[in-house]
Amino acid sequence: SPPSIRIFASRSSPSSPSSTVASSRRSISLSIIAVTSSVVSSVCFSSPALAEFSEIPDSGGVKSLDLRIGDGEVPIEGNQIEIHYYGRLAAKQGWRFDSTYDHKDSNGEAVPFTFILGSSEVIRGIETAVRSMKVGGIRRVVIPPSQGYQNTSQEPLPPNFFDRQRLFTTIFNPTRLANGEGSTLGTLVFDIELVSTRRRLNR
Repeated sequence: SPPSIRIFASRSSPSSPSSTVASSRRSISLSIIAVTSSVVSSVCFSSPALAEFSEIPDSGGVKSLDLRIGDGEVPIEGNQIEIHYYGRLAAKQGWRFDSTYDHKDSNGEAVPFTFILGSSEVIRGIETAVRSMKVGGIRRVVIPPSQGYQNTSQEPLPPNFFDRQRLFTTIFNPTRLANGEGSTLGTLVFDIELVSTRRRLNR
């Protein structure tokens, strides 16, 4: 039977604000890695595991599981959204093709992915998932090909050229698509942390 999903809540003793934030971020990152590595193959290839997920209404088949419920604002259309994510490809047994936690600024801090909700800059499955989240929440989503990458310009894209090539040569593999494997090649698993949502200022 597929492994159960355990949610880890970290508690820390009083310390300075900066160290508390850094410790919390590390705990979130490690918890996502532990949970994802234990169940990603079951989520992708085993129907009983998907029973623990629920389909988001009017999503085109996007399934979600909240790993942590946020306590902040809910995004609205047109907001500027910041998320962290782990992106995995089901067709390669859970290959992680990208992670914003690996994108560091000059201070070594992880840089979130930013987009405008409703602008169609990103794949539909991510926009669908974020719309019903609260800031601070972490959600795992299983995104079917129809709600995933439809072309090679949609975000989010791995910054590494070879990762992008590997991702798209898998999803858009003409031979496998011709063999009827299109319903599985583009299935994605994203763990999404909603970092912030802001109203854009009118220009």
